[in-house]
Amino acid sequence: MSKYMYIAVGGSLGAIARFWVGSAVASRLGTKFPFGTFVINITACVIIGFSLTFLAKRTDLNPAWRFLVPIGFVGAYSTFSSYEWETVSILRNGDFSMAALYAFGSLFLGLVAIWCGILLAEMIS
Repeated sequence: MSKYMYIAVGGSLGAIARFWVGSAVASRLGTKFPFGTFVINITACVIIGFSLTFLAKRTDLNPAWRFLVPIGFVGAYSTFSSYEWETVSILRNGDFSMAALYAFGSLFLGLVAIWCGILLAEMIS
């Protein structure tokens, strides 16, 4: 099976899991605070941290697992975990200032980008 098929299968499972987990958490805890998304983002961080570390140490495993789990499943489940993984990777390389720039820059510019998208949508609708 090609790497794209593994990504597609993992992505399908990740999207379904995102919907299921988000809905289940929101129905139990409400929607005043985005508990569903919060739980998804934090669990995705655990999954990507585990899977990328485990797969790096277990070179005997089929490389398709990398396409299926961290790229496909976690990619559809939450991209927040990729952002966190990359920040921690920069920190582990000893570049605190680059990690801070990436973390805070992504947070700030992401919020600005969302605000710009809202303003654009409100202007044209």
